[in-house]
Amino acid sequence: MHVVVTGGAGFVGSNLVDALLALGHRVVSIDNFTTGFDRHLDGARRATSFESVRCDLFLEPDRLVELFAGADAVVHLAANADVRFGWDAPRRDLEQNVIVTHNVLEAVRCAEVPRVLFSSTGSVYGETKVIPTPEDAPFPAQTSLYGASKAAAEGYLAAYAEAGTVQATVFRFVSVLGPRYSHGHVIDFVRQLTRDGGRLTILGDGTQRKSYMHVSDCVAAVIGELTSEERFQVLNLGVDGYCTVTESAKWIAARLGVEPELHFTGGDRGWIGDNPFIFLDTSAARARGWQPRHGIRDAVESTVDYLLANPWIVDATA
Repeated sequence: MHVVVTGGAGFVGSNLVDALLALGHRVVSIDNFTTGFDRHLDGARRATSFESVRCDLFLEPDRLVELFAGADAVVHLAANADVRFGWDAPRRDLEQNVIVTHNVLEAVRCAEVPRVLFSSTGSVYGETKVIPTPEDAPFPAQTSLYGASKAAAEGYLAAYAEAGTVQATVFRFVSVLGPRYSHGHVIDFVRQLTRDGGRLTILGDGTQRKSYMHVSDCVAAVIGELTSEERFQVLNLGVDGYCTVTESAKWIAARLGVEPELHFTGGDRGWIGDNPFIFLDTSAARARGWQPRHGIRDAVESTVDYLLANPWIVDATA
């Protein structure tokens, strides 16, 4: 297959690029390198079936039809993925997650690409009362600009699919961890503890319950749906169970060999839009043959190991 990956130099994107190339696919990565890293693609560049293109999906939409020409599928991963700082730049989620997705869909339509796969988020469920949360759970009020932007982008995908211009799969992820991870609580905690192993500040009260998924399981799910014939489908991706933020902090500290005093900022969430309980029902994806191979603690600890072996990414994202 000929697959285009937007955000291909990012965390999930670069892992997907490597996996696709290993399977013998032709891959084009599109990235503006704002948050992605060129060095993530060093291995991919050894493949003759790989091409890396620097392009800004928001500023340069006119380039996309040509870049998508001949593709069998576009995997749209490029996005602003930072929930925590959404209100520091309120327009960013609109531009990078809604308008960019529309730009991608228009180019997909004009280039006659048959299939698009999209990375959404479990944050679209807001503070749902249905736990574990299935794909057909009623949407409550959106609690973050990030979640609102992804919900809006999902609506565009559904409309394009309903119009018959493309087949689309939407993946609603829990937080993803693993090699090349570059933002979130694990890197924040590692950064703090490598500077001062005696103290760790945790946003909120630490009782927030979260579910985390290893990037290899996420990539496997995406690849498994490349040839799906569904006109439009939504699939939750996650693992069985969840942990508290305090539990994950203790796993991280133990992996680093430190015993910090924990300090909490207070409240049942760390920031505006921080959902205190995220746990998705993934039975639909499992019924289609997908099965996560990594548990939550494994995902957390392997991420710590990666960050210790690659301190440059901790410094680069500070």
